Amino acid sequence: MKIFRIFFTGMFISFLGTLPLGTLNIASMQISVTDGIRPALYFALGCLLVEIVYVRLSLVAMDWVRKQKKLFYWLQWFTILIIAALAVSSFIAAASPHVQKNIILSHTFHRFWLGMLMSALNPVQIPFWFGWSTALLTKKILQPRNNHYNMYIAGIGIGTFLGFVVFIFGGQLIVNNLNAHQDMVNWVIGGIFTLTAVIMAWKIKNEKSGIRNEKVSS
Repeated sequence: MKIFRIFFTGMFISFLGTLPLGTLNIASMQISVTDGIRPALYFALGCLLVEIVYVRLSLVAMDWVRKQKKLFYWLQWFTILIIAALAVSSFIAAASPHVQKNIILSHTFHRFWLGMLMSALNPVQIPFWFGWSTALLTKKILQPRNNHYNMYIAGIGIGTFLGFVVFIFGGQLIVNNLNAHQDMVNWVIGGIFTLTAVIMAWKIKNEKSGIRNEKVSS
């Protein structure tokens, strides 16, 4: 049935979209390593809840989303600051014998609410889902009907959760293979956060340059 096709399409796109290294999935891996699987799963649930809310809002307010380029631009820079803070916290944990955990991710703040907060401050998923939803609507795979939207969002939620599970249990596997060398794990995760921030900044600058060139040529 077409309704199940919509469900599996959303799940497949969401799962694959969660696998590339990013702020949230790496954060879930570090929480898994330092605090355990259950807090990491809470974090993942908080992230995916905000994501499906964003998807739903983008479906009913596509024109508004399309016009918010400046807002997304500044939100991206704000996200880079958060990633940089996470990288510094990981390096501090790796370098200091008295600090075993990332002080941001292992704060007393409940991981579910932390996941919601970090996901809400991560604007990358909005244009990502806006683009995919627009393409699916254009190809008539997804139709502007509540039952289609609900199945699409349900698939997205499950796909995102499965993607997080890969990182959460992958983090546990890495720790076991490294014989619980926590400092090495923190160095690696800090490096990943740093690389993510650099790549994100490079992409933003390139996009801004492209927009300026278009204005000059026009």
